Amino acid sequence: MELSHISALQSKHAGLERRIAEELARPSPDSDLVTELKRRKLRIKEELAQFHLVH
Repeated sequence: MELSHISALQSKHAGLERRIAEELARPSPDSDLVTELKRRKLRIKEELAQFHLVH
Protein backbone atom coordinates (compact mmCIF):
# COMPACT_ATOMS: atom_id res chain seq x y z
CA MET A 1 0.00 0.00 0.00
CA GLU A 2 1.41 3.35 -0.98
CA LEU A 3 1.84 6.32 1.29
CA SER A 4 -0.66 8.28 -0.81
CA HIS A 5 -3.26 5.55 -0.26
CA ILE A 6 -2.67 5.69 3.49
CA SER A 7 -3.04 9.47 3.43
CA ALA A 8 -6.28 9.14 1.47
CA LEU A 9 -7.63 6.62 3.99
CA GLN A 10 -6.68 8.89 6.90
CA SER A 11 -8.40 11.80 5.19
CA LYS A 12 -11.56 9.76 4.60
CA HIS A 13 -11.49 8.60 8.24
CA ALA A 14 -11.26 12.21 9.46
CA GLY A 15 -14.05 13.25 7.11
CA LEU A 16 -16.30 10.52 8.44
CA GLU A 17 -15.54 11.59 12.01
CA ARG A 18 -16.64 15.13 11.12
CA ARG A 19 -19.82 13.90 9.42
CA ILE A 20 -20.69 11.75 12.44
CA ALA A 21 -20.12 14.66 14.82
CA GLU A 22 -22.20 16.97 12.63
CA GLU A 23 -25.06 14.49 12.44
CA LEU A 24 -24.99 13.86 16.18
CA ALA A 25 -25.09 17.62 16.83
CA ARG A 26 -28.38 17.95 14.94
CA PRO A 27 -31.59 18.19 16.99
CA SER A 28 -32.84 14.85 15.58
CA PRO A 29 -29.88 12.83 14.35
CA ASP A 30 -30.53 10.12 11.77
CA SER A 31 -29.44 7.01 13.67
CA ASP A 32 -29.33 4.88 10.50
CA LEU A 33 -26.98 7.38 8.85
CA VAL A 34 -24.78 7.55 11.95
CA THR A 35 -24.59 3.74 12.02
CA GLU A 36 -23.60 3.59 8.34
CA LEU A 37 -20.97 6.30 8.77
CA LYS A 38 -19.52 4.46 11.78
CA ARG A 39 -19.37 1.22 9.75
CA ARG A 40 -17.47 2.98 6.97
CA LYS A 41 -15.11 4.55 9.48
CA LEU A 42 -14.45 1.15 11.07
CA ARG A 43 -13.66 -0.43 7.68
CA ILE A 44 -11.11 2.29 7.01
CA LYS A 45 -9.62 1.88 10.48
CA GLU A 46 -9.30 -1.88 9.92
CA GLU A 47 -7.61 -1.32 6.56
CA LEU A 48 -5.13 1.08 8.15
CA ALA A 49 -4.46 -1.37 11.00
CA GLN A 50 -3.86 -4.17 8.48
CA PHE A 51 -1.27 -2.02 6.74
CA HIS A 52 0.55 -1.39 10.04
CA LEU A 53 0.62 -5.13 10.78
CA VAL A 54 2.18 -5.91 7.42
CA HIS A 55 4.83 -3.21 7.68
